[in-house]
Amino acid sequence: MTSNISSTAPNVYDAEPIPEAARAEIDRLLATGDLFRYTAPDAAPVALLEKEFADLLGSRFALAVSSCSAALFLSLKALGLPRDARVLIPAFTFAAVPSAVVHADCKPVLVEVGENYRIDMADFEAKLDDSIQAVLISHMRGHTSDMDAIMALCDARGLPVIEDAAHSLGTLWNGRNIGTIGKVGCFSFQSYKLINAGEGGILVTDDADLVAQAVIMSGAYENNWKKHPVLHAAFAKWQNKLPLYNLRMQNLSAAVIRPQLGELARRVRDGGANHDWVAKQLDASPWLHVPPPLAQETRAPDSIQFNLVGCSEDETHAFINASKARGVGVQVFGLTENNARAFWNWEFIGPQPDLPQTRAMLMRACDVRLPARLSREDLSYIANALTKAIEEVKSTARAVA
Repeated sequence: MTSNISSTAPNVYDAEPIPEAARAEIDRLLATGDLFRYTAPDAAPVALLEKEFADLLGSRFALAVSSCSAALFLSLKALGLPRDARVLIPAFTFAAVPSAVVHADCKPVLVEVGENYRIDMADFEAKLDDSIQAVLISHMRGHTSDMDAIMALCDARGLPVIEDAAHSLGTLWNGRNIGTIGKVGCFSFQSYKLINAGEGGILVTDDADLVAQAVIMSGAYENNWKKHPVLHAAFAKWQNKLPLYNLRMQNLSAAVIRPQLGELARRVRDGGANHDWVAKQLDASPWLHVPPPLAQETRAPDSIQFNLVGCSEDETHAFINASKARGVGVQVFGLTENNARAFWNWEFIGPQPDLPQTRAMLMRACDVRLPARLSREDLSYIANALTKAIEEVKSTARAVA
């Protein structure tokens, strides 16, 4: 462990400052009042963002909306699934994912997740029966499940795959951008993501018919879809046949996002280096383990997840408190009351079979933010605080024994 350690706990919750270019564009928009994407000129910030983001990901089309949850919901609706269609999702994700499935009048089916936070492929294949009509893969906290195996199984059955890539902007799978492997990919611009607009989301796809439906349902009423550079024949096909959910992004949000796209490569590089450096320090402890990435995966993390090894529930609580006393907040997904990432708190989806593998993982999986902007001194403080906290807990346990 390096000795270059600050005496002050770093603030891991603030995002990077919004680039000056965004502030100038916001001032311009405020002066014109052109905040609604469809009354602004053709070069409205939302329209420009969609083109730039699609180009960045290598997709044909992009649609910017109010949140990643909205993108997931619209993607499911655009698949034309019947009411009560069963959609397979991982049991380790944020509550917004099963919520999107319910909002789309579908039923989530939960699949086990292993101690490396990725889908258990045996359970996935077992549950991918004839009752499943779509698959929604959540790359939770940026951990990519085996997309080669998932796509092979789904393609063989003709099942559409939606990627929840809220945490995975900049992540690669075999050199290909996550979010472009399935039929549609959905991303988040919420404050704790690599690109921060406070709120906001975007979906990408190569399917013109799907995006035409999503555009209309997002709130392109009357002939506003003509401002989208998509096959207009597809829009005409769906005119007045789809409900309007009004999930649009407004120009101020796009103005905040666009200048950050140029910062993405640096944030990915720095975030990955930060994660790997801290992971090495934590893995030196016999009681902490950071699951490695899969061989095909190049991650873009802005947080770190690790498992407690050989710790009782009392020791886990003690570790949380000891870390907090050192100024480092640790979330253990299964122990934080009402945690929206613990599947047993999703009462709105109705009774579900127990998932012992996922439950066991959630009871020992720890989560700590590591923004890309942190310095090595900040990282040293965090790693030292975590390793000292678990040493303190284990030393106390040995003394009591």
